[in-house]
Amino acid sequence: MNILIVGLGSIATKHINALKEVCGQVNIFALRSKPGSEIVEGITNIYDLDDTDTVFDFAIISNPTNLHYGFIELLADKGVDLFIEKPPVSSLENIDALIEKVDSSKSASYVACNLRFHPCLQFLKKKLSDSPKRINEVNIYCGSYLPDWRPGKNFREIYSANPEMGGGVHLDLFHELDYTYWLFGKPNKTSSIKRNVSSLEIKAYDYANYLFEYDGFAANIVMNYFRRDAKRTIEILFEDETWTVDLIRNTITDNNRAIIFSDNSFGVLKTYTDQMNYFINTLKVGKEQMNTFAESVEVLKLCLSNE
Repeated sequence: MNILIVGLGSIATKHINALKEVCGQVNIFALRSKPGSEIVEGITNIYDLDDTDTVFDFAIISNPTNLHYGFIELLADKGVDLFIEKPPVSSLENIDALIEKVDSSKSASYVACNLRFHPCLQFLKKKLSDSPKRINEVNIYCGSYLPDWRPGKNFREIYSANPEMGGGVHLDLFHELDYTYWLFGKPNKTSSIKRNVSSLEIKAYDYANYLFEYDGFAANIVMNYFRRDAKRTIEILFEDETWTVDLIRNTITDNNRAIIFSDNSFGVLKTYTDQMNYFINTLKVGKEQMNTFAESVEVLKLCLSNE
C-alpha cells in the first residue's frame, strides 16, 4: 500500500504505528512544506503532488486543524481517499463548498475519532441500541492539564493554545462532542459557554461547557485544559439507576459501585489500531465510512455554536 501523510506530529506517529500494525509492510510518503525538511526513517519526503506518479491508497491528514481545509480540497480534487484527524476543519467558512467537493469526488472520507473504538463506548453504544432505557440526565466531563500534554515543549506555543492554529479545548476535546452525537443522536437544541480565563494564560479557550437538549433529557458536557488530576467520565442517570463510565480506568459501574463492564487489558493505543483496521477494511469492501466528512461537520457546527 502507498499511504500519504500530511503532517508528521505526535498524532501522525500514532496513526503510522497503527497502520504498520494493521498492514505490516507499507510505503509511506510525507507531503512536506519545504525542501530540506527532516528525514524520518522509513518515510519518503515529497514536496509537490504533481511531481510524483505514485498512486496513493489513501491520505492521512494530521497537520494543524487550521490547515485541513486546503489539503482536503487538494486531495479530493485528485480523488484520494481521506483519513482526517479530528476535528475535520477549524471553522465553518466556505464549508458547504468543501462538503460538495468531497461528496462529488471519488474520495471516501472518514474523520478519525478514535474514542468510538473505546471498549466502554462500544459497550454503551450496543446497550443503548439493544435495550434502551429511559434517560433523565447525562453529564460528561473531560479535564486534563495542558502543560503535561507534550513534555519538553512550551505549552503556550503549541497549536492547542493558539486559536489561529485551530487550537482550543472545544476543538482538541472534540471527542466528547462526537461521541455524545454518536451515542444519543443530534440534539434538538444546543447552547455553550467558552472561556479562556484560567491561570494557564493562553489565547485559546481553556474551558467549554455545552448543553445538548434531547427529548426527555439533557446532556451537559464540560471540558477544560487546567485539571491537574485527569478525569474523563460519562454519568448517565436512568430512571432506575445511575451508570458512571470512566474512560481512563475503562470501567462502567452502577450507583452501588457494582461493575457493569471493565477491561483491565485495554490500552488507549488499541483504539488507533482498531480504527485503522476499520477504515482499511471498509475501503476494501467499498462500504461507506461512518463519520464521513459531512457527518463530522454536523458535530463541528455544534462545537462552534454561539461563536
